Amino acid sequence: MIKENPDIVLERFPYRYITWGTLENGSFDCRIQKYHEDKHRYYDMYLCDNTEQMMLAIQDAEYTKWLDASNPPCYVKDCVKSPYGTSSKSHLSRLGC
Repeated sequence: MIKENPDIVLERFPYRYITWGTLENGSFDCRIQKYHEDKHRYYDMYLCDNTEQMMLAIQDAEYTKWLDASNPPCYVKDCVKSPYGTSSKSHLSRLGC
């Protein structure tokens, strides 16, 4: 059943997590929407496969960014060490890693 207005589960700008009625199989229609700055409204960014995927995206904000087609930086670390050892000429040595 498709509804006219979504049920907002969580809003974390520029993303919001919604359910929009139920699908034919009886599960919730879960979506992640992103705010469009120019048009001043939300658009569907990602249609979740199931409720568990949306709950994971709510718990892990970096996962939401990873799903975003505009490719914002996600899962960024300040310093990444090589598993193969260090080199004195490495750019990481200048960062103090």
